[in-house]
Amino acid sequence: MYELLGICLVLAALLTINAFASLLAAAAWRLLERPTRNLSARARAEILFVIRISPPALAVISVVAFLVPSFLVYEPYATTEVVSKKLGVLAVVSAGGVGFALWRRLGSWWATRTLLRKWLATAEQIRLPRVSIPAFRIRHPFPIIAVVGTLRPRLFIARHVLQTLSEEELIAAIAHECGHVAARDNLKRMLMRACRDLLATVPCGRSIDRAWAENAEAAADEHAADNGSAVALNLASALIEIARMVPAGARAALPTGAFILGHETDGVKARVNRLIALAGVSRRQSSTRFMSLAARAALLVLLAGLMIALTNTPALASLHIAMERIVRILT
Repeated sequence: MYELLGICLVLAALLTINAFASLLAAAAWRLLERPTRNLSARARAEILFVIRISPPALAVISVVAFLVPSFLVYEPYATTEVVSKKLGVLAVVSAGGVGFALWRRLGSWWATRTLLRKWLATAEQIRLPRVSIPAFRIRHPFPIIAVVGTLRPRLFIARHVLQTLSEEELIAAIAHECGHVAARDNLKRMLMRACRDLLATVPCGRSIDRAWAENAEAAADEHAADNGSAVALNLASALIEIARMVPAGARAALPTGAFILGHETDGVKARVNRLIALAGVSRRQSSTRFMSLAARAALLVLLAGLMIALTNTPALASLHIAMERIVRILT
């Protein structure tokens, strides 16, 4: 019963903390959405990413750093407490969410692996200017310019896109994809999808996911625009040309990839207008880098605080008392 009680408490705590933290994260973004409109798209994307992954990260850290040590130190092995129906239901729902997340991640990984094998089987590796990752030319009915992969990203470009875009437009489009690579957006997208799957019953995170995707695309546009006004205008022209090549009703099937049009083509007009606006102003990257460093520093401070709290024996004892009360309430 000792082991079963501990497992159920861990699973129930993961679900409960994640659920409440997800609601707080959605509320936090509603409060921050308007004040952050004057920030760069990359800064907003960084903020959204931290907000989105905070609930499951907080749940895991809280359980590992507090609940598990408190249970192991203060719960007697010959405990007389039993797993109630309410606690069991919470544990089962939590286990189902974790299992669903793992299943979705495995499915996404397999779909991406299958897609890569299919494309690489007929792909022709090419050399492109200012591209540090492997680049390939493929035959595809969709106007693909996409970075696929998380740890080992590869750039794929459809043959008819290479033939249609001018050299300047192609360089601008590649600069956009390099922005995704520099920001590791594919890895972030995968982590955010895993966070969403862990709590599929709470839809409040979907608006944050959409907002991050929009800002990630805008940030990649900014990355290209940092190379000069001409590149910004050439990227706007490339977006228009690529959008015209999209077959009617077709969608890009990229399980874990950054496609230049995003996963929706409806926002091309807004992006073109923004690129035209960016072409008329000077760009600086310092704010984006600052936000990225600030997000990492905040995470390090949080981890340091948790490690300090972990050595606080009275805190663990108080937590165990609280757990005892919760178990009695659920009985």
